[in-house]
Amino acid sequence: MSINSAAPITQQLLLLHQGDHDALQRLIHDHLPWIETHVRKKLTPLVRLDGDTQDFVQEALLDVLRDGPRFVVGNTAGFRALLARIVENNLLDRVRYMQRGQRDRRRQRALPSDSVLMLDAPARSITAPSVQAERNERDAWMRLALELLDPDDREVIRLRDWEGLTFPEVGARMGSTEEGARKRYRRALPRLAQKLGLLREGQWQRTLPDTPEDAASSPN
Repeated sequence: MSINSAAPITQQLLLLHQGDHDALQRLIHDHLPWIETHVRKKLTPLVRLDGDTQDFVQEALLDVLRDGPRFVVGNTAGFRALLARIVENNLLDRVRYMQRGQRDRRRQRALPSDSVLMLDAPARSITAPSVQAERNERDAWMRLALELLDPDDREVIRLRDWEGLTFPEVGARMGSTEEGARKRYRRALPRLAQKLGLLREGQWQRTLPDTPEDAASSPN
């Protein structure tokens, strides 16, 4: 099914989550220039020196659209603000894993294909009685909330809960002590819970530091 740039963002996202290649290409075409410009302003010198910024942003954007949290939001400004935040975090992860000589394990943790989060309304119980479906939905909300945390909060939770490292190992990875890692982890968990609660209440705007004023402007 083909789709043009005039189609509402909701329709484009729904088609994307159904595996529509044309929708993926249209989203990249329409939003990559804005995402690249916005994210470039926040990239560290290390990221900028590591190679061509546009290539990195395009790769990160593809990763997010194909393998990242699946969500639908009804306006362009919201979509761009959320996507820019996630892309920026993906780039920070990329630098960290390159520094450690490791592969980004997050890419191995794909979301279930049937978990699509509708951000413009409070979450409701899913109709399917499957326990697995409910677990998939919970995991999808959790991953989106994690993507929206500040980098250090995301990192300590990922290392501890996803990679299963001990606190001494987490501290070593993050350039801290065991006690420092414990304290950082304890501080990060309430922040994750807060983001998760806001998302499930349909208040995704409050999970972002700000929504750039030019996010809804024409990409062309």
